[in-house]
Amino acid sequence: MAQATETFYEVIRRQGITRRSFNRFCSLTAASLGLAPAVAPQIAHALETRPRLPIIWMHGLECTCCSESFIRSAHPLAKDVVLSMISLDYDDTIMAAAGHQAEAILDEIRTKYKGGYVLAVEGNPPLNEDGMYCIDGGRPFVEKLKAMAADAQVVVAWGSCASWGCVQAAKPNPTNAVPIDKVIRDKPVIKVPGCPPIAEVMTGVITFITTFGRLPELDRQGRPKMFYSQRIHDKCYRRGHFDAGQFVEEWDDDGARRGYCLYKMGCRGPTTYNACSTVRWNDGVSFPIQSGHGCIGCSEDGFWDNGPFYDRLSNIRQFSIDANADLVGGTVAGVVGAAVVAHAAVTAVTRLTKKR
Repeated sequence: MAQATETFYEVIRRQGITRRSFNRFCSLTAASLGLAPAVAPQIAHALETRPRLPIIWMHGLECTCCSESFIRSAHPLAKDVVLSMISLDYDDTIMAAAGHQAEAILDEIRTKYKGGYVLAVEGNPPLNEDGMYCIDGGRPFVEKLKAMAADAQVVVAWGSCASWGCVQAAKPNPTNAVPIDKVIRDKPVIKVPGCPPIAEVMTGVITFITTFGRLPELDRQGRPKMFYSQRIHDKCYRRGHFDAGQFVEEWDDDGARRGYCLYKMGCRGPTTYNACSTVRWNDGVSFPIQSGHGCIGCSEDGFWDNGPFYDRLSNIRQFSIDANADLVGGTVAGVVGAAVVAHAAVTAVTRLTKKR
């Protein structure tokens, strides 16, 4: 187990990293968090002076896709986060210890870092049958979750399973699987939804907490605003086609080949808050819409029950790119005319009412 007094800077210097590279890392970190370049010296100072953050990473009902995403982070690299920036003291998916030895680590962490560690949770707890649908280390996961959360500084809910319930909580939800904040009510819970979340979003949240020693600004649902304040639709490169009324009507039609908007094919981009269209995936290479598949809204509450995913959300009447000024003007005039008629009708009814 890493020493609690060792800082990130001490670790990387021991590994042969130069001061120049360290400063460059701080600048890239500031950029990845959407912060101004002037914040980079603050990040450098924090990483030079703050002890590495102890983190406990637990797994409930899940498929491990959040861990798979995390290890593919490029800014910063997952290995730098795990081996240098934080002290990942427990993660039963990647740790060498097992059985009683692994369980003993949890007790040691609770005692040594009481009130000072971060509890990261992937997956969720089922509550039916006293939690017996998910047994971890010989006892229900929900019991271990409550015990470790009691002495944690903050709880991070990785992915839609921990944040909203996801497929485990989909109807009819026979195990009564619930999101983390339905069980942990006396600690701040940072929700990082997505199925899975974007790798750089996950490392970005950890980097922020490590650097500034506080929680990032959250929205009303508990999500970090730096990554979940805009809809995918707002920054989608296909947005221009949406505004112009150019849509894919059928898979592999001419519109699909031209990269038209996927809204009519069920894309949930207009109602989904995430950083997919800006941060993207695989070191910024692409994201589902860029690959030709509409967004299914996997970072939104209850997305699994909001299908089918290939039906449009609603019908939108709008002008196409081929609409001319006469058509637009005529339509507007028609709307105004209808409003005038409606106003006259209301006036007539009012007069008749007064006469009575």
